[in-house]
Amino acid sequence: MDPLGEAQIRDSFVNCSKGEAKRVRLPRDLAEVPWEDLDFLGWRDPGAPDRAYVVTAGERPVGITLRVAPGARRNLMRSSLCSICLTGHSGGGVDLLAAPLAGPAGRQGNTVGIYMCADLACSLYVRGKRTSVLAKRMEETLTLEEQVERTLRNLDGFLAKVTGTRAA
Repeated sequence: MDPLGEAQIRDSFVNCSKGEAKRVRLPRDLAEVPWEDLDFLGWRDPGAPDRAYVVTAGERPVGITLRVAPGARRNLMRSSLCSICLTGHSGGGVDLLAAPLAGPAGRQGNTVGIYMCADLACSLYVRGKRTSVLAKRMEETLTLEEQVERTLRNLDGFLAKVTGTRAA
């Protein structure tokens, strides 16, 4: 992923108002993000941990706001699978995140949800750059490139639901 600047990130959001996009807390260490290892930029708001953000790469970056789904409780005794990168996590490593739909439907309160790595580091899990005692990856016969493509397809499918467009 090519590095993104603050203005590009703020301009990318499709499911919130321009005012809300201006108030989004960007990652503090934006200059130190390992851009070459990312397929998308994902982060949690340190001041409001129930808020999360994802910005995709591409000719025109697309960003969405997310919230931990109300009533979604982490079950620390169960294993869960991220719907984006297919990384298995035990404990609270996966959250149900809800994204307001873009446009009028979102302004009426409609959302769509997805189970996703709680730290939004899917790209790093796929590449084996992030592991923990809580996370494990399944052994796969797919190449790294094929796993990255699948991750991007899964994310594109979710973004298509948020924006009301067709996935590429």
